[in-house]
Amino acid sequence: MTDETTPGVPEEGVTDETSTEAAEDAINTESVNDGEEAAPRDGAAPAGADADASAGVGEAATEDSGDHPDAVLAAERLADLQRLQAEYVNYKRRVDRDRALVQERVVRDVLESMLPVLDDIHAARQHGDLDDGPFAAIADKLESTLGRYGLARYGAKGEEFDPQQHEALMHTPWPDDDELPADATSTTVVTVLQPGYRAGEQVLRPARVAVADPA
Repeated sequence: MTDETTPGVPEEGVTDETSTEAAEDAINTESVNDGEEAAPRDGAAPAGADADASAGVGEAATEDSGDHPDAVLAAERLADLQRLQAEYVNYKRRVDRDRALVQERVVRDVLESMLPVLDDIHAARQHGDLDDGPFAAIADKLESTLGRYGLARYGAKGEEFDPQQHEALMHTPWPDDDELPADATSTTVVTVLQPGYRAGEQVLRPARVAVADPA
């Protein structure tokens, strides 16, 4: 008896083999979808590499943009401190200088206020009223006390006239006086009308004098 295959119906062995291959393909496809990454196409960069590159660019931009904010703030505070210190040093120097100037000015004012008293003492001494006695001792003590503050009397006959030290109130002919220098060649003080006073190098009052030119 001859076996005939019915048209349109696959044979049993062939059907089983085909079904097995299809099942294996399905399993492979499912495993890929469950976690395995497909190989990238040629020329395409992985997503992770792009993220790393972006992070590196951000860090480089941060470094190029400047120092850390805390470092910048610390530098500003240091600059402020240095400026304040410099201002304090300048202020202290100015105060010390002004204090010395104020002290000198106060001493000068006190000495200037005593000049009329000293003029009276000098005139009394010239007239012989303070040769001895208690008032002579008081006058001497007063002059010595003021001398501690640098007060000094100046102006004498025969001095060369100095407009910075003397005030010429009179100009007279050259007198015949042995107290005057015979070899004088410039204007000379011939009479002291009122002595001058200085405190250190500072003139409190110029000496008021009469002057003459040598013949």
